[in-house]
Amino acid sequence: MTQRSSDREAIEAEIDRIRLLGLDDLRTLWRTTFHSSPPKGFTKDLVARFICWHIQEQAFGGIDPQTAKVLGGFTRGGKLPDRRLKAGTVLVREYRGERHTVTVVPGGYVWRENIYASLSIIARAITGTAWNGPRFFGLRTRRDQSEGAVEGHAAGPDRPRRRSSRSSEGAQP
Repeated sequence: MTQRSSDREAIEAEIDRIRLLGLDDLRTLWRTTFHSSPPKGFTKDLVARFICWHIQEQAFGGIDPQTAKVLGGFTRGGKLPDRRLKAGTVLVREYRGERHTVTVVPGGYVWRENIYASLSIIARAITGTAWNGPRFFGLRTRRDQSEGAVEGHAAGPDRPRRRSSRSSEGAQP
């Protein structure tokens, strides 16, 4: 479906008008649009953005079902979808002043002209300690930065996290 330029111009003009409204007028417009009061914590900017988004959604359509599913997973505490790296992707990581470049190939990963089956093997060769390869190369992040860290020994980007002698749960570097 194509939008006529006059429709787009009318929508842009309405959005410009909404941006100029005061908070009381925005709240009134919200109640008219959504048939409820805006959340009390919403600032003028957020109320205006939600109304403008709604106008655009009505005119151009909302998000596609695939995106809605991904976003719905986040609201239920879900994880990021599993995304595979395509052959040819280059990962770069600087560790202790040395730059390490890894290229994704169909059979694994190339680092220093050798093919490796996993990023974890490469991360271990670089650091000398066990690392989660995708996390070492920045493809994953820790859920909780303080999880498993020993007080006073927080891990930095070039320093693996130390394991607690009391428990090994959650202590994977």
